[in-house]
Amino acid sequence: MDLRIFTEPQQGAGYDDLLSVARTAEAAGYDAFFRSDHYLVMGNASGEPGPTDAWITLAGLARDTERIRLGTLVNSATFRLPGPLAIAVAQVDQMSRGRVELGLGAGWFEREHAAYGIPFPELGERFDRLAEQLEIVTGLWGTLPGERFGFAGAHYALEDSPALPKPVQRPRPPVIVGGHGKKRTPELAARFADEFNVAFSAPDAVAAQFERVEAACRAIGRDPGELVRSIAQVICVGRDDAEVAKRALTLGRDEAELRESGLAGTPAEVVDKLGRWREQTGATRVYLQLLDLGDLDQVELVAAEVAPQLG
Repeated sequence: MDLRIFTEPQQGAGYDDLLSVARTAEAAGYDAFFRSDHYLVMGNASGEPGPTDAWITLAGLARDTERIRLGTLVNSATFRLPGPLAIAVAQVDQMSRGRVELGLGAGWFEREHAAYGIPFPELGERFDRLAEQLEIVTGLWGTLPGERFGFAGAHYALEDSPALPKPVQRPRPPVIVGGHGKKRTPELAARFADEFNVAFSAPDAVAAQFERVEAACRAIGRDPGELVRSIAQVICVGRDDAEVAKRALTLGRDEAELRESGLAGTPAEVVDKLGRWREQTGATRVYLQLLDLGDLDQVELVAAEVAPQLG
Protein backbone atom coordinates (compact mmCIF):
# COMPACT_ATOMS: atom_id res chain seq x y z
CA MET A 1 0.00 0.00 0.00
CA ASP A 2 1.22 3.47 -0.88
CA LEU A 3 1.35 5.80 2.13
CA ARG A 4 0.85 9.51 1.62
CA ILE A 5 0.95 12.32 4.15
CA PHE A 6 -2.15 14.52 4.10
CA THR A 7 -2.28 17.87 5.90
CA GLU A 8 -4.98 20.37 6.91
CA PRO A 9 -3.12 23.71 7.00
CA GLN A 10 -6.29 25.77 7.45
CA GLN A 11 -6.15 24.61 11.07
CA GLY A 12 -3.07 26.77 11.59
CA ALA A 13 0.14 26.50 9.56
CA GLY A 14 2.44 28.65 7.49
CA TYR A 15 4.54 27.64 4.52
CA ASP A 16 7.58 26.74 6.63
CA ASP A 17 5.47 24.34 8.71
CA LEU A 18 4.30 22.56 5.57
CA LEU A 19 7.81 22.49 4.13
CA SER A 20 9.13 20.80 7.28
CA VAL A 21 6.49 18.08 7.01
CA ALA A 22 7.02 17.63 3.27
CA ARG A 23 10.79 17.34 3.60
CA THR A 24 10.47 14.93 6.52
CA ALA A 25 8.01 12.81 4.55
CA GLU A 26 10.30 12.85 1.52
CA ALA A 27 13.35 11.81 3.53
CA ALA A 28 11.36 9.06 5.24
CA GLY A 29 10.30 7.55 1.92
CA TYR A 30 6.61 8.45 1.65
CA ASP A 31 5.04 8.42 -1.80
CA ALA A 32 3.44 11.87 -1.63
CA PHE A 33 2.63 14.99 0.37
CA PHE A 34 -0.90 16.33 -0.05
CA ARG A 35 -2.78 19.24 1.43
CA SER A 36 -6.42 20.26 1.75
CA ASP A 37 -7.94 23.22 -0.08
CA HIS A 38 -9.70 25.30 2.57
CA TYR A 39 -9.67 28.96 3.57
CA LEU A 40 -11.27 28.75 7.03
CA VAL A 41 -10.41 26.90 10.23
CA MET A 42 -12.74 24.16 11.41
CA GLY A 43 -13.54 23.35 15.03
CA ASN A 44 -11.92 25.05 18.00
CA ALA A 45 -8.42 25.73 16.64
CA SER A 46 -7.35 29.35 16.18
CA GLY A 47 -6.39 28.92 12.54
CA GLU A 48 -3.47 31.32 13.02
CA PRO A 49 -1.40 32.52 11.22
CA GLY A 50 -4.21 32.17 8.68
CA PRO A 51 -5.07 30.23 5.53
CA THR A 52 -2.61 29.44 2.78
CA ASP A 53 -3.48 28.93 -0.87
CA ALA A 54 -3.08 25.35 -2.05
CA TRP A 55 -1.35 25.98 -5.37
CA ILE A 56 0.90 28.74 -4.11
CA THR A 57 2.02 26.33 -1.39
CA LEU A 58 2.56 23.48 -3.83
CA ALA A 59 4.50 25.75 -6.19
CA GLY A 60 6.92 26.49 -3.37
CA LEU A 61 7.18 22.83 -2.43
CA ALA A 62 7.80 21.95 -6.07
CA ARG A 63 11.07 23.89 -5.87
CA ASP A 64 11.93 23.00 -2.26
CA THR A 65 11.59 19.20 -2.57
CA GLU A 66 13.16 16.70 -4.94
CA ARG A 67 11.23 13.43 -5.21
CA ILE A 68 7.94 13.35 -3.34
CA ARG A 69 4.71 13.76 -5.29
CA LEU A 70 2.52 16.78 -4.50
CA GLY A 71 -1.21 17.31 -4.71
CA THR A 72 -4.57 18.39 -3.35
CA LEU A 73 -7.26 16.39 -1.58
CA VAL A 74 -9.26 18.06 -2.91
CA ASN A 75 -9.54 21.45 -4.64
CA SER A 76 -12.95 23.07 -4.47
CA ALA A 77 -14.48 23.81 -7.88
CA THR A 78 -16.08 26.92 -6.36
CA PHE A 79 -12.69 28.55 -5.69
CA ARG A 80 -11.20 28.79 -9.18
CA LEU A 81 -12.12 29.11 -12.82
CA PRO A 82 -11.19 25.95 -14.73
CA GLY A 83 -8.93 27.61 -17.31
CA PRO A 84 -6.67 29.34 -14.78
CA LEU A 85 -6.72 26.20 -12.63
CA ALA A 86 -5.42 24.13 -15.56
CA ILE A 87 -2.68 26.73 -16.12
CA ALA A 88 -1.64 26.76 -12.44
CA VAL A 89 -1.49 22.98 -12.12
CA ALA A 90 0.43 22.62 -15.39
CA GLN A 91 2.92 25.25 -14.27
CA VAL A 92 3.50 23.57 -10.90
CA ASP A 93 3.89 20.27 -12.74
CA GLN A 94 6.67 21.91 -14.76
CA MET A 95 8.23 23.39 -11.63
CA SER A 96 8.25 19.98 -9.94
CA ARG A 97 9.46 18.13 -13.05
CA GLY A 98 6.30 16.07 -13.25
CA ARG A 99 5.29 15.35 -9.64
CA VAL A 100 1.83 16.95 -9.40
CA GLU A 101 -1.62 15.41 -8.93
CA LEU A 102 -4.97 17.22 -8.94
CA GLY A 103 -7.84 16.31 -6.67
CA LEU A 104 -11.01 18.18 -7.56
CA GLY A 105 -14.38 18.25 -5.81
CA ALA A 106 -17.61 20.23 -5.73
CA GLY A 107 -16.92 22.15 -2.51
CA TRP A 108 -18.98 21.87 0.67
CA PHE A 109 -17.90 24.25 3.47
CA GLU A 110 -20.34 27.12 3.17
CA ARG A 111 -18.87 29.23 6.00
CA GLU A 112 -15.49 29.62 4.31
CA HIS A 113 -17.22 30.89 1.17
CA ALA A 114 -19.07 33.51 3.21
CA ALA A 115 -15.90 34.46 5.10
CA TYR A 116 -13.96 35.27 1.91
CA GLY A 117 -16.69 36.40 -0.45
CA ILE A 118 -16.81 33.27 -2.62
CA PRO A 119 -20.18 32.42 -4.23
CA PHE A 120 -21.68 29.16 -2.94
CA PRO A 121 -24.33 27.75 -5.28
CA GLU A 122 -26.78 25.01 -4.39
CA LEU A 123 -25.52 21.43 -4.43
CA GLY A 124 -26.87 20.58 -7.87
CA GLU A 125 -25.16 23.55 -9.47
CA ARG A 126 -21.91 22.83 -7.65
CA PHE A 127 -21.87 19.34 -9.17
CA ASP A 128 -22.73 20.76 -12.58
CA ARG A 129 -19.79 23.13 -12.29
CA LEU A 130 -17.51 20.32 -11.11
CA ALA A 131 -18.43 18.21 -14.15
CA GLU A 132 -17.67 21.10 -16.50
CA GLN A 133 -14.41 21.89 -14.72
CA LEU A 134 -13.23 18.29 -15.01
CA GLU A 135 -14.05 18.27 -18.71
CA ILE A 136 -12.30 21.59 -19.31
CA VAL A 137 -9.15 20.89 -17.30
CA THR A 138 -8.61 17.45 -18.79
CA GLY A 139 -9.57 18.77 -22.23
CA LEU A 140 -7.04 21.58 -22.10
CA TRP A 141 -4.26 19.21 -21.02
CA GLY A 142 -5.24 16.66 -23.66
CA THR A 143 -5.30 19.08 -26.60
CA LEU A 144 -2.43 18.32 -28.97
CA PRO A 145 0.25 20.97 -29.50
CA GLY A 146 -0.78 23.40 -32.21
CA GLU A 147 -4.47 22.54 -31.89
CA ARG A 148 -7.18 24.61 -30.19
CA PHE A 149 -9.69 23.78 -27.48
CA GLY A 150 -13.23 25.04 -27.14
CA PHE A 151 -16.03 24.34 -24.72
CA ALA A 152 -19.59 25.62 -24.36
CA GLY A 153 -21.33 24.69 -21.13
CA ALA A 154 -24.00 26.07 -18.86
CA HIS A 155 -21.44 27.70 -16.56
CA TYR A 156 -18.15 28.01 -18.49
CA ALA A 157 -17.25 28.73 -22.12
CA LEU A 158 -13.82 28.64 -23.76
CA GLU A 159 -13.19 29.88 -27.29
CA ASP A 160 -10.17 29.12 -29.48
CA SER A 161 -7.90 28.34 -26.51
CA PRO A 162 -4.27 27.44 -27.30
CA ALA A 163 -4.50 25.07 -24.33
CA LEU A 164 -1.16 26.15 -22.91
CA PRO A 165 0.94 25.58 -20.90
CA LYS A 166 1.27 21.82 -21.10
CA PRO A 167 2.07 19.78 -18.00
CA VAL A 168 5.21 17.64 -17.98
CA GLN A 169 3.30 14.43 -17.26
CA ARG A 170 1.70 12.88 -20.28
CA PRO A 171 -1.02 12.41 -21.12
CA ARG A 172 -1.73 14.53 -18.02
CA PRO A 173 -1.20 14.76 -14.26
CA PRO A 174 -3.31 12.19 -12.38
CA VAL A 175 -6.82 13.38 -11.50
CA ILE A 176 -8.45 12.36 -8.21
CA VAL A 177 -12.20 12.38 -7.62
CA GLY A 178 -13.74 11.34 -4.33
CA GLY A 179 -16.70 11.54 -2.05
CA HIS A 180 -19.80 9.76 -0.87
CA GLY A 181 -22.39 10.71 -3.49
CA LYS A 182 -24.13 7.61 -4.77
CA LYS A 183 -24.75 8.62 -8.40
CA ARG A 184 -23.01 11.68 -9.82
CA THR A 185 -19.74 11.21 -7.94
CA PRO A 186 -19.15 7.67 -9.29
CA GLU A 187 -20.18 8.80 -12.78
CA LEU A 188 -17.66 11.66 -12.73
CA ALA A 189 -14.95 9.35 -11.43
CA ALA A 190 -15.62 6.85 -14.21
CA ARG A 191 -15.37 9.57 -16.86
CA PHE A 192 -12.44 11.63 -15.63
CA ALA A 193 -10.52 10.15 -12.70
CA ASP A 194 -7.31 8.18 -12.39
CA GLU A 195 -7.97 7.63 -8.68
CA PHE A 196 -11.07 7.48 -6.48
CA ASN A 197 -10.83 8.42 -2.81
CA VAL A 198 -13.20 7.94 0.11
CA ALA A 199 -12.22 9.78 3.28
CA PHE A 200 -13.01 9.18 6.94
CA SER A 201 -15.56 6.42 6.47
CA ALA A 202 -16.02 2.87 7.74
CA PRO A 203 -14.77 -0.02 5.58
CA ASP A 204 -18.26 -1.22 4.63
CA ALA A 205 -19.26 2.25 3.40
CA VAL A 206 -15.99 2.59 1.46
CA ALA A 207 -16.43 -0.83 -0.14
CA ALA A 208 -19.97 0.05 -1.20
CA GLN A 209 -18.79 3.32 -2.79
CA PHE A 210 -15.99 1.55 -4.63
CA GLU A 211 -18.58 -0.86 -6.00
CA ARG A 212 -20.66 2.06 -7.29
CA VAL A 213 -17.60 3.44 -9.07
CA GLU A 214 -16.92 0.02 -10.61
CA ALA A 215 -20.49 -0.12 -11.87
CA ALA A 216 -20.21 3.39 -13.33
CA CYS A 217 -17.00 2.38 -15.14
CA ARG A 218 -18.59 -0.72 -16.60
CA ALA A 219 -21.60 1.31 -17.74
CA ILE A 220 -19.36 3.39 -20.05
CA GLY A 221 -17.09 0.53 -21.07
CA ARG A 222 -14.13 1.47 -18.89
CA ASP A 223 -12.01 -1.09 -17.04
CA PRO A 224 -12.51 -0.38 -13.29
CA GLY A 225 -9.01 -1.68 -12.69
CA GLU A 226 -7.64 1.50 -14.25
CA LEU A 227 -8.63 3.49 -11.15
CA VAL A 228 -6.53 3.54 -8.00
CA ARG A 229 -8.66 2.96 -4.90
CA SER A 230 -7.64 5.13 -1.97
CA ILE A 231 -8.80 6.08 1.51
CA ALA A 232 -7.96 8.87 3.96
CA GLN A 233 -7.78 8.31 7.71
CA VAL A 234 -6.50 10.28 10.68
CA ILE A 235 -3.36 8.88 12.30
CA CYS A 236 -2.49 8.65 15.97
CA VAL A 237 0.37 6.15 16.14
CA GLY A 238 2.64 5.64 19.14
CA ARG A 239 5.35 3.24 20.15
CA ASP A 240 3.20 2.14 23.09
CA ASP A 241 -0.23 2.84 24.55
CA ALA A 242 1.05 5.77 26.60
CA GLU A 243 2.39 7.50 23.49
CA VAL A 244 -0.87 6.88 21.64
CA ALA A 245 -2.80 8.42 24.54
CA LYS A 246 -0.46 11.44 24.61
CA ARG A 247 -0.93 12.08 20.90
CA ALA A 248 -4.71 11.77 21.18
CA LEU A 249 -4.66 14.32 24.02
CA THR A 250 -2.59 16.71 21.90
CA LEU A 251 -5.19 16.45 19.13
CA GLY A 252 -8.02 17.01 21.60
CA ARG A 253 -9.60 13.76 20.44
CA ASP A 254 -10.97 10.79 22.35
CA GLU A 255 -8.47 7.95 22.20
CA ALA A 256 -11.11 5.23 22.06
CA GLU A 257 -12.88 7.00 19.20
CA LEU A 258 -9.62 7.36 17.28
CA ARG A 259 -8.85 3.68 17.74
CA GLU A 260 -12.32 2.81 16.49
CA SER A 261 -12.60 5.12 13.49
CA GLY A 262 -9.03 6.06 12.59
CA LEU A 263 -5.56 4.61 12.29
CA ALA A 264 -4.68 4.81 15.96
CA GLY A 265 -2.60 2.44 18.02
CA THR A 266 0.86 0.94 18.06
CA PRO A 267 2.63 0.21 14.77
CA ALA A 268 1.61 -3.45 14.96
CA GLU A 269 -2.03 -2.50 15.50
CA VAL A 270 -2.00 -0.07 12.58
CA VAL A 271 -0.39 -2.62 10.26
CA ASP A 272 -3.18 -5.04 11.19
CA LYS A 273 -5.84 -2.38 10.55
CA LEU A 274 -4.40 -1.53 7.17
CA GLY A 275 -4.37 -5.20 6.25
CA ARG A 276 -8.07 -5.42 7.09
CA TRP A 277 -8.73 -2.27 5.03
CA ARG A 278 -7.01 -3.83 2.03
CA GLU A 279 -8.93 -7.08 2.43
CA GLN A 280 -12.34 -5.45 2.90
CA THR A 281 -12.12 -2.66 0.34
CA GLY A 282 -9.28 -3.35 -2.09
CA ALA A 283 -7.72 0.03 -1.29
CA THR A 284 -4.08 0.26 -2.34
CA ARG A 285 -3.32 3.83 -1.26
CA VAL A 286 -3.78 5.53 2.10
CA TYR A 287 -3.68 9.25 2.88
CA LEU A 288 -2.55 9.63 6.49
CA GLN A 289 -4.16 12.76 7.92
CA LEU A 290 -1.51 14.39 10.11
CA LEU A 291 -3.35 16.92 12.26
CA ASP A 292 -0.37 17.94 14.43
CA LEU A 293 2.04 19.36 11.86
CA GLY A 294 4.74 19.72 14.50
CA ASP A 295 4.75 15.98 15.17
CA LEU A 296 7.50 15.01 12.75
CA ASP A 297 8.41 12.10 15.02
CA GLN A 298 5.12 10.39 14.16
CA VAL A 299 5.82 10.81 10.43
CA GLU A 300 9.17 9.09 10.89
CA LEU A 301 7.72 6.41 13.18
CA VAL A 302 5.10 5.30 10.66
CA ALA A 303 7.68 5.24 7.88
CA ALA A 304 10.08 3.16 9.95
CA GLU A 305 7.73 0.70 11.66
CA VAL A 306 4.51 0.56 9.61
CA ALA A 307 5.43 1.05 5.96
CA PRO A 308 8.01 -1.76 5.73
CA GLN A 309 5.39 -4.31 6.83
CA LEU A 310 2.83 -3.42 4.16
CA GLY A 311 4.55 -5.13 1.25
